[in-house]
Amino acid sequence: MPDLPTPKDAAEAALFSECWDAVLSYADLCTSGSTAANQLAREAFALGIREARAAEDGTARNAGRRSSRLPRIPLLLTAVRTTAAAWEAQGQGHKLDPDLRLWLNSGKAARYVGPPLSRPIALRGLRDMQEPDAALLWLAEVEALPLHAVVRRQGLDPTAAVEELNEVRGLFRDRCHRNHLDTPMDAECRSYVRLLDAVTRSPAADTPADLSRHLATCVECAEAAACLRLHGGGLPAALAQGVIGWGGLAYLERRRRAAEVRLGPGRPDTSDPEGAAERAAASKARVRRNALLTAAVLVSGLALAVSMMPGDSGGDTIAKSGPTDSSPVAGPASALPSASPSTSAAPSSSGLVPSADGTPSADGTGAASKPDPEPQGTSSSTAGAGGSESEAACEVRYDLVNQWPDGFQATVTVTTADALDSWRVAWSFRDGQRVDQMWDASLAQNGSRVTATAADYNRTVSANGTLTFGFLASWQKKNSAPYAFALNGKTCTAS
Repeated sequence: MPDLPTPKDAAEAALFSECWDAVLSYADLCTSGSTAANQLAREAFALGIREARAAEDGTARNAGRRSSRLPRIPLLLTAVRTTAAAWEAQGQGHKLDPDLRLWLNSGKAARYVGPPLSRPIALRGLRDMQEPDAALLWLAEVEALPLHAVVRRQGLDPTAAVEELNEVRGLFRDRCHRNHLDTPMDAECRSYVRLLDAVTRSPAADTPADLSRHLATCVECAEAAACLRLHGGGLPAALAQGVIGWGGLAYLERRRRAAEVRLGPGRPDTSDPEGAAERAAASKARVRRNALLTAAVLVSGLALAVSMMPGDSGGDTIAKSGPTDSSPVAGPASALPSASPSTSAAPSSSGLVPSADGTPSADGTGAASKPDPEPQGTSSSTAGAGGSESEAACEVRYDLVNQWPDGFQATVTVTTADALDSWRVAWSFRDGQRVDQMWDASLAQNGSRVTATAADYNRTVSANGTLTFGFLASWQKKNSAPYAFALNGKTCTAS
């Protein structure tokens, strides 16, 4: 039986403790006894940590490139499944749950290790996300951790936690939709792709009868529908089944019960983490509002007392002046509007300040000549205004990934000769194309000119390193490749 890996530092030791609990919980589902569960968990944990460290080392050596991998906990859970399959192949299947053995020897298990385009949509969608975003989604949806605990663990801003989680959910949906489009499918499935996307976007939309019949008979399209439909509470199950596979729903239930035990019965965090955050924000707003009302009443009372004082010339002046000179007498109705903008306006999570013409500006100058983008399609799309933008020699590669009658998907890869602590890539379209959504960068478009600005997690690029981002866009009649690429204002050459 292998020993558990030794943590590198205190932070990794704490992470190991949380991950071990999840791994042992799933290993217990997969085995026929506690002894076998402990053995399976230890072997899988050692395997998963080796894979995670190897992936992290590879990313460090290739600065600017992000390897496609799962967050730590789902990575370790898939290692449990891999180790169980190895036990079955090595003649140790008697230690496993009988239902798991049947599943391992069926075509269902082959999907999780087969060709990438045939794997479950949820697994591919989660792997395509930035690891911090994917970890936030998994911890909140599958591990059932209260939102305040997830925020603290991920180092996020508590006041923007609900908004952050909603953005990550939307990002996951976008990744799953793109992977569904890339999946090889027959003509019938292809005919329902656009309808499925439209129906799952709205909680009020009814599913047409023909689409409902199709989803009842097509496993792949039903999986895609579960991932695309963010409302209704089905996202945790879609994630657990799509990533873990066998026993996903049972694992999900175990984690929810474990969260309830840790937090105690009746805790609001376990049942409604988003509601708890919203209630806290509402409470703060009520305190501010009550303070404003109290101040307004005090000012009104003071002014009224002064005006009614006998023998005071000020009172005569007020009485004779009429409505045009009544401004010294303040009431709640007049005091609240002047104070509300400074207290009720929520700070933007992206740090962008709208300019005079409505264009977001990262530095708050409101310059209309250089519109800074508004974050779209990422949970941490803060415009890179914190660092200086170095002029750098660059080479750009534009890849048209996929195209359909009125839209397309593309990626842009830029290689820079100099190190950058922030970047902004701009280009022009020839045929009126419009970018609808962008990931791994913030988006702004003015006519045919498009600008992609670094997110806060990928703004630093090493010398001779690369930066990559992608987008979805629409086109009509013609879809020529873009031109006039520039990095931080300097023209790039096309590769």
